[in-house]
Formats: sequence, C-alpha cells, structure tokens
Amino acid sequence: MLTNISVVILGYLSGSIATAVVVCRLLGLGDPRREGSRNPGASNVYRLYGGKAAILTLLGDLLKGVLPVILASILQAPDLVVYMTGMAAFFGHLYPLFFHFKGGKGVATLIGVLLATHWMVGLTFIVTWLVVALIFRYSSLSSITAAITLPGYVWLLSPSPAYVISLTVMAGFLTWKHRTNIKRLLAGTEPRLGKSRTT
Repeated sequence: MLTNISVVILGYLSGSIATAVVVCRLLGLGDPRREGSRNPGASNVYRLYGGKAAILTLLGDLLKGVLPVILASILQAPDLVVYMTGMAAFFGHLYPLFFHFKGGKGVATLIGVLLATHWMVGLTFIVTWLVVALIFRYSSLSSITAAITLPGYVWLLSPSPAYVISLTVMAGFLTWKHRTNIKRLLAGTEPRLGKSRTT
C-alpha cells in the first residue's frame, strides 16, 4: 500500500517539474510563462525561442509521463495504481506544486502516459495530432481533436473500464485547458504552426 501511494505521489512530483521553464533558464532564455501565449509548453517555446528549446521541452514533458508509469509497472503495481500514477503526472503538469499550480496544457505529458501504458493508444493520438496539424496547421486544434477522439481509441484498443475512465478524465481536462484557444479558433485569431507571433 505504501509503495502504491508513494509511486502516485512521485508521479505528481515528476509532473510538477515545468520543463519549459527549466530548459529556458538553462539556455539563458526568457520565461515562457510571461511571453507569447504564456503557456509553458513546447509549442509556445518553439514560437518564442526556436527548435532546440522546443525539442528539449517536448522530450522533458514526455518523460514526465513515461518514467513514473514505467516505475509503477516495474514495481508491479496494480493496473489501477499505474493509471493513477499516469493521471498524477498529467495533473502535476497542469497544476505543478513547484510553480504555484500554474502549468501547461498537458499534451506531451499525456502522450508520455499513453506510450507507457499502451503504445498503440499513444500512436493513434500522435497520428491524429499529425494529420490534423498537416491539414489545418493549428497545434491547438490538433490537440483538441486528438483529445476528443482519445476515449474512442481507448475503448477499441484497450477497453479496461479504469483505463477508459482515467484517459477520458485527462482528455476532458486537456480540452478544457485549451478553452482560450477554442475562442481564438472561432474568432479566427489563433496563430498557425510555424508562426513566430502568439496572441
């Protein structure tokens, strides 16, 4: 029991590391929470500071979802605990303890959780994101679409009730965190991929 609780807490603490802020500080760049869209995620970092910082941010955010889940699996935690660990990492990214509970939108961390729990589900999320991005050139629309379709993918590929519920909750929060992007998409003011200016 103590091990199960500890690994879930560790998942949250892992998620609470704001990779974008850490990477930008190490590279001597500005704080992405104060510029552009003010979202500490790879998309905003890319628009502000370019590919190197964005790739490092993306990798860090992915690992925040992957590593705690893998650890829980190695410790042979029950499936429910593994899913809870993934959720904890995701919500740590959204509401980080170390950064006044003001975090990012959770796309990369969710992908990390998906790849670590069921790689085929993670792959369908990534493919959906890429297809929408290639067609419409909006990072936010890609993320929202992938999140909305995620419960269906999970139900088809791994219909465990606990897994379906946990990912549906995360997909719902991810969509909610994009609510300002949805308003900009409807208003036609959302920046497209490759644009350096954010609004």
